[in-house]
Amino acid sequence: MEAEVLVEQAPLKKTSKDKVGAWRMFAWQSRALSISGNVLILGFLSIYCTDTLKIPAALVGTLLMATKLLDGITNLLAGVIVDKTNTKIGRARPYELSIIGVWICTWLMFACPPEFSMAAKAVWVFSMFIFVDSIFSTLLNASNTVYMVRAFSKQEHYIAISSYGSIIVFLGAIAVNVSFPMLMGKLATSADGWKTLIAIYAVPFLLIGLLRFFFIKETNNVDTVSGEKVNFKELMLVLKSNRYIYIIAIMLFVYNFVANMGVSVYYFTYIVKNVGLMGPLALTQVVILPLVFLFPMIIRKFSTTKLIIAGIFITSLGYLVNFIAVDNFPLLALGGILTGAGSVPIAMLSALMIIDCADYNEWQGRPRAEGTLGSVTGFTSKIGAAIGSGVMGVLLSVSGYTGNTATQPESADVMIRMLFSIIPLVLYILVALTLKFYKLDKLVPQIRKENEERRNQMGLTK
Repeated sequence: MEAEVLVEQAPLKKTSKDKVGAWRMFAWQSRALSISGNVLILGFLSIYCTDTLKIPAALVGTLLMATKLLDGITNLLAGVIVDKTNTKIGRARPYELSIIGVWICTWLMFACPPEFSMAAKAVWVFSMFIFVDSIFSTLLNASNTVYMVRAFSKQEHYIAISSYGSIIVFLGAIAVNVSFPMLMGKLATSADGWKTLIAIYAVPFLLIGLLRFFFIKETNNVDTVSGEKVNFKELMLVLKSNRYIYIIAIMLFVYNFVANMGVSVYYFTYIVKNVGLMGPLALTQVVILPLVFLFPMIIRKFSTTKLIIAGIFITSLGYLVNFIAVDNFPLLALGGILTGAGSVPIAMLSALMIIDCADYNEWQGRPRAEGTLGSVTGFTSKIGAAIGSGVMGVLLSVSGYTGNTATQPESADVMIRMLFSIIPLVLYILVALTLKFYKLDKLVPQIRKENEERRNQMGLTK
């Protein structure tokens, strides 16, 4: 059935039904906004552990890597659990309440008593991180695409919330990136200061993160297309027959590897020697905002792979600028703008690509299995994050990093620079080469046309 069918997609005419609405879009993106804030704050966990709790960098990296490896396993389980869920309020919606656990456990993670023994501090951080990343965030990630296709009915809606809606998340991320380092410099000078700092963000983000649960309902029935009850064996066959999901998984592996190294705070602490400049650097990302507005139109003109490969080229150029910049702030700002702009296609298109894979499953006569597909990409994302955070800790220790600016060896500075520039550059080039094998975007128009015809014959609407 998987013939090389190439169909030109006709221009889409805009109608009132194609519009999501400002409030509905904000309510949907509220949870993504909350999780984005959480991810950014967790990027400071490593320096909290090494410089406040005085846990060796290698041990911190090992702990974070271990939790994320466990998280990868729970991702696979979570996807199957979500796909088999059936409640009165929906399949994915109940899992939105996990945002409560995310923020409570995040605060507890940064509230570790510094007087504890080294073993007790390690167990404390390890346990709380498992709850945040391996349980609560995993359930949220696994249910996201499942929720999307049941809350919104059109491809235009998916594009709108993934592009225009991401502006909300983008602005929230800038607010955190600008304010957190500044407040960190003033408050995070002690263990109690860290608790206060995290609470300032945890309370509002927790409340914001619940808006999706209360205001977005599951209204679309897309679960009877295959005509069969979903079981574990069928889900495994879905994964075996859909090779495209693994290309997406590789891409997200690298994306999360780079994003979770957490090297920026070390770079600005020890290379730039002013962590407060992370705020102004984040503020420069505002120049990317016009690109986000234009992205829906760009999506209609270029294929998924072309957009992502173009983004990778821009990102790679940004990392090259970072290597040249050293502590030159204008050049670092340019590098930050390029890496940020280049990452926009991956950030916006990954969810749409998973939906494409679900459409492909349906086209093959199998369950759509959005949750299971999401669990595969979630698994590799978390493994990438695990290896990223673990590798950074290990490489810093090997390079002689001590956590003390007075005794920082030159070898550690060189390693921090490499982690901030050359290593991500090489990884993204490898992703671009892998994406050459992704052909699904050429098949999607025909797939959607035939799926829609089949649904109409069965009396289903989507």
